[in-house]
Amino acid sequence: MSLPNLLRAVIVLAALLSLPALLPRLQAERPGPVVLVVDGPDVNEEARAANVPFEEQLAKYKALGVAGVAIYERGLSGWAEQGVARYYSGADLNLRYPQAGFREGWYYFSGPDWLIAQIRRNWTVSLQTLELAGTTWYGAPVNVGGFPTGYDPALLERLKAEGYYIVYRPYNHPYRTYAPEAIPPQADALVFAGVDVPGNPKNLGEAKAMVAGKPVGWIEGTPQEGFSRLTAASPVLRLFSIRPEWQAKLKPGEVADKFVLAARERGHQILYIRPFQDFEDTREFIERLQDGLENARIGFGNPAPRDFDLSPLRYAALVGVLAGLGLLAFGYPRPFGPVIALGLLLFALAYVRSDFGALLAALVFPALGFLERRRGMAVWAAAAVYSLVGVVFLVALGSDPQSVLGLTPFKGVSLTLLVPPLLVGLSYLPQDWKGALTHLWGYPIKLGEVAVAFVGLAVLALAVLRRGNDAAGALVPDWELQLRAILQDAMVRPRFKEIFAHAVAPVALLLPWPAWLRNGLLLLVVVGMGSILNTFSHFHTPLTISLFRVLNGMVIGLILGFALVWVVRRVWQWWSR
Repeated sequence: MSLPNLLRAVIVLAALLSLPALLPRLQAERPGPVVLVVDGPDVNEEARAANVPFEEQLAKYKALGVAGVAIYERGLSGWAEQGVARYYSGADLNLRYPQAGFREGWYYFSGPDWLIAQIRRNWTVSLQTLELAGTTWYGAPVNVGGFPTGYDPALLERLKAEGYYIVYRPYNHPYRTYAPEAIPPQADALVFAGVDVPGNPKNLGEAKAMVAGKPVGWIEGTPQEGFSRLTAASPVLRLFSIRPEWQAKLKPGEVADKFVLAARERGHQILYIRPFQDFEDTREFIERLQDGLENARIGFGNPAPRDFDLSPLRYAALVGVLAGLGLLAFGYPRPFGPVIALGLLLFALAYVRSDFGALLAALVFPALGFLERRRGMAVWAAAAVYSLVGVVFLVALGSDPQSVLGLTPFKGVSLTLLVPPLLVGLSYLPQDWKGALTHLWGYPIKLGEVAVAFVGLAVLALAVLRRGNDAAGALVPDWELQLRAILQDAMVRPRFKEIFAHAVAPVALLLPWPAWLRNGLLLLVVVGMGSILNTFSHFHTPLTISLFRVLNGMVIGLILGFALVWVVRRVWQWWSR
């Protein structure tokens, strides 16, 4: 057996051994159960506008199927607005009680015993006490109106007794303590408020004791400084919400579709909803959301953290990746092949260190099928098989609880679209470069071929510019957004770059192009194969969803490609007559 065939056999064996390593993740990432949680301050605002108690307004949401409510840690000024506490500056109190001894520049407050106990437990700032007419005032040398003071234990007891799933939202503050008692025992989960987590940046060690044991919500699209370090030993739940200013521009059905998509295709478990300005719109939104979740067979209930143990069989994938790297070296003339393979290995080790195997799988396997001598659509078939084998290795090596939650995203998303076309392009370089340059100098240019080449380059540039989820919105036209929505309702929507790449494959391989143009079109197909690995590198997306996305892209793309080949041949026959 030749060495390339031996390497192919190793790749096949490693892929078969790696497949069982995917089972723990498959079992952990099943969609649901999910819980609908409404924002407590928004409900309170509605209650005040309607002049009804908070719990009465909240009961309207419970009647619609909303099982959870988010309760924020209150600031001192918030309690004062509610009449629970009194809070004044020393200057104001001196005007009222000039002989009482209140200090200018200080701030004073009083309140019920349970609130004062929480404040004294939660703050590190020194407090002065002052008795006046039977009331104890507590003074601080700084403005403490925004200091977090804790929660209303009586309210949480009532909510818990009524069966609500309680999400508690504590704040970070430089003058707070991190005692475990700062978290209410009634809380089912924590979702940190603000742009960073409690204890960030220097007190994360103390804050870990405060959050230990409670599930913590990870808000997609809203990174909070210190989250990964604080929650390293805590169970984490994925949370989806929409910013109020964005939601205001959408219809209730559109917002519901986004929440269903998040639960079905990205594994979100806490669906954090905010009311619309009109309660009837809110009702329509919640009803559409529940219908969508039921149609997707996603159940309701208390979400459980998706944790799983890594299988030792995942290391078989590393053997398969290294065999693929060795096979890559045979796609180039010596000594370039070993140099390119060694360069890729060193680059991956320097770029991601311990996760180099997953990165190599994403860079090498999309290119392998194009480096073998095959004809016609066999080129596409070989490339697709190698890419799917690379998927097995990528997922086996890159999947762990942190990456599946989205806390440690795959490092190399852009490289999966750039490096494979470069590797294939290098294989087109001739050994007789002098003769090739002479031939190129005298090559008869045809404007039609040049036009096709420019279109291909434009498409390639667009695919690179629009990589990832944060691509500029201006690059996505309205008609494409509408088409995406239609496809999303009908199926697991494939990526457009993959559809286009698979459609280009029959056009490039079955029509009589000159070699340079055919090879150029094949680079677009390589981008599509790299996009397959790119799709699976979004580890927070369930494997089944990514698989259907890729297969749908292949089927739709090939149908369009063969149809386009038929049209081009018919048009050419007509033109020739």
